[in-house]
Amino acid sequence: MPWFALYTKPKNEKKVTEKLLGLGIEAYCPIVVQMKQWSDRKKKVETPLISSYIFVNVEEKDRNTVFAVQGIVRYLYWLGKPAIVHDNEIALLKESLNGRFTAVEVEGIKPGDSITVSKGPFQGKEGTVSLVEKNKIRLVLKELGVFVTLTREVSE
Repeated sequence: MPWFALYTKPKNEKKVTEKLLGLGIEAYCPIVVQMKQWSDRKKKVETPLISSYIFVNVEEKDRNTVFAVQGIVRYLYWLGKPAIVHDNEIALLKESLNGRFTAVEVEGIKPGDSITVSKGPFQGKEGTVSLVEKNKIRLVLKELGVFVTLTREVSE
């Protein structure tokens, strides 16, 4: 069975994934742990790796069954057909997010450069740099149709 990318309403990724799993539909929402700063505290928060996107593993004929769950907007399309994500890409994403990984170094990279991500959940993906800041880099991953911001963790 192929994996498909689903676009969800904002901040509904985890809820939609849980509801799909409850219906017996294999669903995956890649989650990362981030340190969030508030005025009075810092806290580790689990957030989706790709905002408003989850992945489902369903037969082509059963694709419409996912719309029984509230919070799903549509399938992601590529060249007029539902975008298919290969099993090895989902496996790589799961494997990368299970362990700790170091952030990508930003030194010597400038907007317009084409780079291949060497570590982390997008390892092996090629992207075009659109923004470089002190400890952040924003890539355009054309094959997924998303922007990815990589942040280098600063030791305290």
